Amino acid sequence: MAKINIKPLADRVLVEPMAAETKTASGIIIPDTAKEKPQKGKVVAVGPGTKDEKMTVKEGDTVLYGKYSGTELKLDGTDYLMMRESDILAII
Repeated sequence: MAKINIKPLADRVLVEPMAAETKTASGIIIPDTAKEKPQKGKVVAVGPGTKDEKMTVKEGDTVLYGKYSGTELKLDGTDYLMMRESDILAII
């Protein structure tokens, strides 16, 4: 993984979404138009937190987040989401 030259501020987290499933469990191919937006991703950068909120997630964690969480960014051809730690539902 290339080093990301971006440092989130406060309680923000940069997440790289994982690819959406391309097949169902029974082997049916899912067309691009029907794919769900992935709601699972890998944390690639974490802000320092705030004086009231310490950060729980760290770089490398795999997390679940809300369907409409974050702001989409594209860096060096890769899609990322910038979100507040409070938008993250769980570490898996």
